[in-house]
Amino acid sequence: MFRLTEYLREIAAPTPLAPRREPGGPVVIWNLIRRCNLRCRHCYSISGDVDFPGELSTEEVFRVMDDLKAFGVPVLILSGGEPLLRRDIFEISHRAKAMGFYVGLSTNGALISVHNIEAIAAVGYDYVGISLDGLAKTHDAFRGKPGAFRASLDAVRLCRAHGIKVGLRFTMTEDNHRELPDLVALAEAEGADKFYLSHLVYAGRGNKNRTDDAAWEITRRAMEWLFETAWSHVERASPMQFVTGNNDADAAFLYLWARRRFPDRAAHLRARLAQWGGNQSGVNIANIDNVGDVHPDTFWWHYSLGNVRERPFSEIWPDTSDPIMAGLKRRPRRIKGRCGHCRFFDICGGNTRVRALQLTGDAWAEDPACYLSDGEIGVAGHGARLTVTPFRGAKHEPALPSR
Repeated sequence: MFRLTEYLREIAAPTPLAPRREPGGPVVIWNLIRRCNLRCRHCYSISGDVDFPGELSTEEVFRVMDDLKAFGVPVLILSGGEPLLRRDIFEISHRAKAMGFYVGLSTNGALISVHNIEAIAAVGYDYVGISLDGLAKTHDAFRGKPGAFRASLDAVRLCRAHGIKVGLRFTMTEDNHRELPDLVALAEAEGADKFYLSHLVYAGRGNKNRTDDAAWEITRRAMEWLFETAWSHVERASPMQFVTGNNDADAAFLYLWARRRFPDRAAHLRARLAQWGGNQSGVNIANIDNVGDVHPDTFWWHYSLGNVRERPFSEIWPDTSDPIMAGLKRRPRRIKGRCGHCRFFDICGGNTRVRALQLTGDAWAEDPACYLSDGEIGVAGHGARLTVTPFRGAKHEPALPSR
């Protein structure tokens, strides 16, 4: 996650650069259940409204939570599928809060209602993220269910009315990018605490629909607009936060924007961005899926690092005998193509490895979703760029062994 507002505030009021501090453990995004009441076009877990076998029991979840806490994990993001379909979600959530985790709930919002909002509020979630893919017609089409937009918007309002910190999440594609301003305006009007723009990652249905990804020029225009909009919020001391995710080129593009708009502050911003270091998959971001498999992030479900039923997370996560984990944890990473020669590599970290993997079969190839030009990143004359190709079916998917 790229905390855009945080870095814009560094432009407005620079703070001293302190030594980088590594967190004790990674943020864990935990897909507790795969079942979902919707069928989204870009779902990375390929969820559906059916029961999936082999999911962790309540007791198993508690045992893993104990291990995560002892390992120094600070944050649990409880996700799905749709986590509210899990019968013990509140029992799990209350225990996580009591253990001292920062606990977020990642939901489509359609199941939040007057019937369960009191129970949701009683947990004391630190944050509830609700996904919207556009206004009503667009969102309902993306989610595969009429009325989904109204239900999710009602959920935002219920959360706000009950004092729950809530944000909107928007995955931008070729089909919905024009509605980005409308979604931000909606977030402002509803008093949302956060707006999260996610770039498309080629995983699950997101891989099958990867040619829906927003073109580079569309992404550039959208990000320029988002930077200016977020800056206007910083200028008027608005509490609303803007963040982006799944395209670490956003950090480099922000630096280029700042160099034009605030040339006297750009060097400080660059130092801050380099301290962050870009992509954190396999380092400070982890994923546990519904059956207990551990992944470098939520978009690696085809590749298991191990299973928490067989081995504690605290042993799986630092184990660099796995070649993917060894490569992700390496500093600096060894990335090929234009990413490996980019002058902003210290800011971006090579971006999202899954997109490269899905297109080439090589996790260390360049990321095709980088929207900066060869001239901007200092690789002019390097050669032809990797571009998105249509999904051709499972037989052409990269074959990676599970451990």
